[in-house]
Amino acid sequence: MYTKYTIGTVVSNKMHKTITVAVKNKVSHAKYKKIITKTNKYYAHDENNECKIGDIVKIKLHKPISKKKRWILIQKIIEK
Repeated sequence: MYTKYTIGTVVSNKMHKTITVAVKNKVSHAKYKKIITKTNKYYAHDENNECKIGDIVKIKLHKPISKKKRWILIQKIIEK
């Protein structure tokens, strides 16, 4: 089975058992060939409410937990 891991930064932890993770991707512009940084935000399930803003975390794609939450927290890589 295909499992996808992503590394990002926690930008919000105000929800109960949920964190918002910002993931930055570098892509090339189609016409001008300039490298652009795109940011995607994902809601991830944090069972123990252990993450704080600024932590770098590893999240994994998971079956839908709620309307917008499709990721779960795997581990904290760097604590702020």
